[in-house]
Amino acid sequence: MTRFDTQPRALFLATLLSALLAVPAIAGAASSQAPVKLGSAGTFALLSKTGITDVYASVINGDVGASPITGAAIGLTCGELATGILYTVDAAGPLPCSVTAATLLTSAVSDMQTAYLDAAGRVRPDFTELGTGEIGGLTLKPGLYKWGTDVKISTDVTLTGSSTDVFIFQIAGGIKQASATRVNLTGGVLAKNVFWQAADVVTIGTTAHFEGVVLAKTLVAVKTGATINGRLLAQTEVTLQKNTVTQPAP
Repeated sequence: MTRFDTQPRALFLATLLSALLAVPAIAGAASSQAPVKLGSAGTFALLSKTGITDVYASVINGDVGASPITGAAIGLTCGELATGILYTVDAAGPLPCSVTAATLLTSAVSDMQTAYLDAAGRVRPDFTELGTGEIGGLTLKPGLYKWGTDVKISTDVTLTGSSTDVFIFQIAGGIKQASATRVNLTGGVLAKNVFWQAADVVTIGTTAHFEGVVLAKTLVAVKTGATINGRLLAQTEVTLQKNTVTQPAP
């Protein structure tokens, strides 16, 4: 073989190397994200600014609060609070279990808003517009996800990873989870490390099961019989209908 025979091969190898170096990171090689810090909002299973409505009977495991709205806007009864404390800004909350703690609630709501901005402000998403917003039927790896649309969960979705992995979902629209569907965590993923930041209404369908921390700019509407392992932190209202909401294990 002469030196002239090797020139095309060398040119091909150089071109291939350049192309490989130019290819962006594979989507599966997600970045490592730090958990969103919830601050004093981190003990609440339910926290809102404009109230909590309820179709009896729900079961709540974790703190409950609303601010700056009056305690009269919390529609839960004391018997529905299995564990945790029900905080109100005044004495108008459900008796005899409500605790007046306006300063604590002001801090918690402020921390909730800070957490929302943190989640919304993360940069360099690993996955953008995945499934054009439909994630039902998918198995998702840890990382930062971003959509400029609603996110739909029309069939079960699975999040897989380890106990230290973090998922952050940045959603410019709302979340629409269909009835009788599930968000499943596998491989050790913890609900406390899953953050759903949504700029519009979050709807969890009838008898559906949801996992993770909801950071909602507006309403969180939970339909009849749905269950949540996580936190519902809403900058407007939370509506419940015979639901079970359990704050995540630490």
